[in-house]
Amino acid sequence: VPVAEIERLRGAGGSDQLSARNRFAGVIRRVEVEGLLAQVEIDVTEPARLVAIITRDSAEQLGLKPGMSAVGVVKATSVMVER
Repeated sequence: VPVAEIERLRGAGGSDQLSARNRFAGVIRRVEVEGLLAQVEIDVTEPARLVAIITRDSAEQLGLKPGMSAVGVVKATSVMVER
């Protein structure tokens, strides 16, 4: 990716200008490079809250109650890594 495209996507002020809300800062745990790809694993270090809008039926079927453990899944077509 050309540097100019990265700068365009970052905006004039850098990473603070990105519009993505599902950004979780952390520490890189592992980097695996194979061929043209690299897999980066990041341990999230800052507290975060995920909010999902689901149907009432789904919430009832899952038996969701405050205090229960659950997993919030952020579905996206890509994940960007910034430093």
